[in-house]
Amino acid sequence: MHRSRSFKRHHKVTETGRKVIHYRRAKNSMPHCAICGNELNGISLSKEGGRSRRTNNRLFGGVLCANCTADVVKLGSRVEQGDMKLDDIGIKQRAYVLQLVAH
Repeated sequence: MHRSRSFKRHHKVTETGRKVIHYRRAKNSMPHCAICGNELNGISLSKEGGRSRRTNNRLFGGVLCANCTADVVKLGSRVEQGDMKLDDIGIKQRAYVLQLVAH
């Protein structure tokens, strides 16, 4: 169970002088945007409520930040209108533009 790195290892010396390792569960980090890597706003780490309370209910909510979502929507509309080709879009944004165009 403790082989995975989801448990932090804390080296301790007991009162008798033995060296032991105590394992503590690592805290969850804040979710980040898949494109730019910034922390996502409006996301709660608490387990209270359903998923709709923990994330925002918009396009790519909980995956992309608002700025990157706006860029993907712009690029998707340009691809649909024929102003741009998919090859002109960056590799990180291309997958999300494809999802957007498919719907």
